[in-house]
Amino acid sequence: MGEFDLIARYFQRPARRASLGIGDDCAIMRVPSDMELAISTDLLVEGRHFLNTVNPEHLGHKSLAVNLSDLAACGAMPWGFTLSLALPRVDERWLEGFSQGLFALADEHQIELVGGDTTQGPLTIGITIWGLVPPGQALVRHGAQPGDDIYVSGTLGDARLALEVFRGHASLDAEDWAAMRLRMDKPTPRIALGLALRGVASAAIDLSDGLVGDLGHVLKRSHVGATLNTDWIDTAQGLSAPVAALPWSQRLEWVLSGGDDYELLFTAHADHRAEVQEAAMSVGVPVTHIGRIERELGLRVMDRNGEPLSRRFQSFDHFA
Repeated sequence: MGEFDLIARYFQRPARRASLGIGDDCAIMRVPSDMELAISTDLLVEGRHFLNTVNPEHLGHKSLAVNLSDLAACGAMPWGFTLSLALPRVDERWLEGFSQGLFALADEHQIELVGGDTTQGPLTIGITIWGLVPPGQALVRHGAQPGDDIYVSGTLGDARLALEVFRGHASLDAEDWAAMRLRMDKPTPRIALGLALRGVASAAIDLSDGLVGDLGHVLKRSHVGATLNTDWIDTAQGLSAPVAALPWSQRLEWVLSGGDDYELLFTAHADHRAEVQEAAMSVGVPVTHIGRIERELGLRVMDRNGEPLSRRFQSFDHFA
């Protein structure tokens, strides 16, 4: 099977929003005049971002989900995406599963694949995505202010626990293992929550590399500091049952440093606590209050008794 047959069989679909899509040198899409474009891109490399044992349907889902998660952190509505795919060889069974997972999530969010590229090489998946946001309403990293509350959505540490099971550093029963592996291989982008937080949150970021590291990006961009509490980890708020069952030191490390959660971390003025809870309830996604933005620069992590922790927490680094 040649390159163009591969594209036609697994990735070409009738255009809906695009007036010109797959099959031409460029895609052409109309953008509503009262909206701004939010654009993001992600690259997934086998052995660095995913295991070679991953279900191809789950990988298709995750490849798009990590990009949708960026739109969620911006408060943008999904609109279109492109796919660049390097394959070691043409594996029709793999392509069938990958494209099914990709398009199932695309259809869920009513987003259209409008172009891209394919070539031979180490398995690498690159997606560029764009969404729409009303002018001045995008959620950004640089909007956190002293006195703001810090929140996270959903549960943290699940993907890290799954990874440690793969590494042989942890064990789970069959039911918990299946649930944690799904959290790692098939994350849920929080698009609805991001949209609901427009006008409520002051800053936002998605959690891809770990809570401490990603919060650090917000602090740096906003020129502020923060106190991060850990009592919520002790009481198992914002944690799944398998993560909550871990020993305290392990739980602390994997929740604060584990990546691949793809939840939202966001800040909001203390006066907006009711609005934050209303937004979360309206989309059925729980959120947990985990700290406070402060004027003094730096991040201060407190133990479960409210005392400063001296240990450092490292997040994922692509070149470490």
